[in-house]
Amino acid sequence: MKKKYIDVTHCINEQARGKEAPLVYCHWEAPILTPITTTMASDDIGLLAEALSKTHVGDGELSYKGRGLKLDGAESVKELVRDIEKYQGLRALRLEGNTLGVEAAKAIAKALESKDQLQSCHWSDMFTGRLRSEIPNALRSLGSALMTAGARLTELDLSDNAFGPDGVKSIETLLKSSACHSLLELRLNNCGMGIGGGKILARALTDCHKQSSVLGCPLKLKVFIAGRNRLENEGATALAKAFQLMGSLEEVHMPQNGINHAGVTALATAMQHNPHLRVLNLNDNTFTKRGALAMAQALRHLKCVQVINFGDCLVRSEGAIALSAVLREGLPTLKELNLSFGEITEAAALVVAQAVRDKPLMEKLDLNGNCLGEDGCEALKETMDNMNLADLLGSLSDDEGEPDEDEDGNETDGEVDDDEEEEDGREIKFNGVTDEGARPVEPTPACHPEVLSFLSSPTTEALIQLGDDRTAFIQRQVDVTDPDVAADAFLKISSLYTDDSEITKAVLETVDALLRKAFSGSSLQTYSILSTLLVMLGLLKGEGKVRKVQVLPGHLLVLEHVVQQDYFPQDHASLLDTFVTRHGKALNCCSSARDSLKSTLERCISPEC
Repeated sequence: MKKKYIDVTHCINEQARGKEAPLVYCHWEAPILTPITTTMASDDIGLLAEALSKTHVGDGELSYKGRGLKLDGAESVKELVRDIEKYQGLRALRLEGNTLGVEAAKAIAKALESKDQLQSCHWSDMFTGRLRSEIPNALRSLGSALMTAGARLTELDLSDNAFGPDGVKSIETLLKSSACHSLLELRLNNCGMGIGGGKILARALTDCHKQSSVLGCPLKLKVFIAGRNRLENEGATALAKAFQLMGSLEEVHMPQNGINHAGVTALATAMQHNPHLRVLNLNDNTFTKRGALAMAQALRHLKCVQVINFGDCLVRSEGAIALSAVLREGLPTLKELNLSFGEITEAAALVVAQAVRDKPLMEKLDLNGNCLGEDGCEALKETMDNMNLADLLGSLSDDEGEPDEDEDGNETDGEVDDDEEEEDGREIKFNGVTDEGARPVEPTPACHPEVLSFLSSPTTEALIQLGDDRTAFIQRQVDVTDPDVAADAFLKISSLYTDDSEITKAVLETVDALLRKAFSGSSLQTYSILSTLLVMLGLLKGEGKVRKVQVLPGHLLVLEHVVQQDYFPQDHASLLDTFVTRHGKALNCCSSARDSLKSTLERCISPEC
């Protein structure tokens, strides 16, 4: 005759409903149940419930989570070791929220040597109050036990353990071993890894991927979390190479790591090779324009992204415009976008708002803590409300107010922020737009000296003297994929606009040929050209060496012609209209041409068009 056992979970549930707990056959493997012949009393169920809340056993998991135990020697972990040894089919061990000494770790490790089914190690916040020298030894013992057992980990969480580079070194062997070939989630948040630890970690993940690939089952890490580790550019760049190699990431969280545009660009390149990426959190690093452009370029290749957190990253207005271009042409599954505390001004924020209009899954847009000003906040709220998206907009309570401009209207962040840097005696162009990132500037094609002379010092006489082939000559000389070059060429040529029909024809034909080619690329490329043009016209605060020009009526009149051409997209007209409307005072010197341009823009973006 079969004996009947208590199904503890079922009893607790029934007791909670005010019912008497019945006798049932037990479905648990854990050896903690006792044969009984009578109904369990309410007090007994309460005691069991309390015990289970402290030490959970079931579903393959043993948990000592949050017990606040100080585990020093082998005697202090006697009960825990016994639980591990008796637990057949142990798949998850939770030790977070306790403090573990070296001898205690060795005792636990000994018990784990037979647990070949262990998959999840939740070992965060496990060394509070311990000497930094103790932690590596403890981790080394635990890692060795996992390898001895032949475990196949899917989760490893060592967050909130301040073990530094030495701690990463102590788990390097584990990360390279077959125990981690199956790893899906790696959490190392707030561990003080530093640059050195980041490099060690990158090397371990790379070796793990190579060794597992040889065996036919390459490492396919899906979740990587390593915020607050001071990885900086070198650590981030090293990890980026490992990420690119794996190509399997779905979530990347690396906030507060002191990464600036160089490291961000490296990560952006790596993200392009992870097509299933859903969550990208780089909060509280420093993008500036170059990092933002590089990340925008990467996002063009990603179709599954749901959450983007670039809050407190100094994305700024030009970066926000670049990201808006990607929003318009891609990111179909996006749910959350955080661009808070990024020094984004009102007009750029409105462009972002307009770009999320056609995102059916969008749930939250965070633009708090930027530089909109009181009127800008109201304008943003009104824009979102007019699109029936008011419920998506987060709070704007921490807005910084309209920014103060320096003498020439450009922004700096304390870093070297030039458009060009020296490397090995060569000039390297950093526009952040190309897939390859920084690369040597291509030599300009050979052309007539007259073309070079014209582009250097444009005059109407020189333009006419180039003859009927002027358009082809100038096209070959001007690299329209470079936003600075394209915008500069437009302004130089359009400055020659006059009432003379021959000159007007030559100017418009040349500009049309250049911009038709420039606007045949991606939205990111053309938005970058427009944002650079806005900076030069004084309608947008920019970064680096870009300087404002003296605005002439020809600039605006030719631009008015351009926005009416078939190569000029309607959403670009909307962007221009936003800035001319919000910052039109910068064009007061050409008020008549400005008003004509604005009138034409309004017609271009009206629903009837």
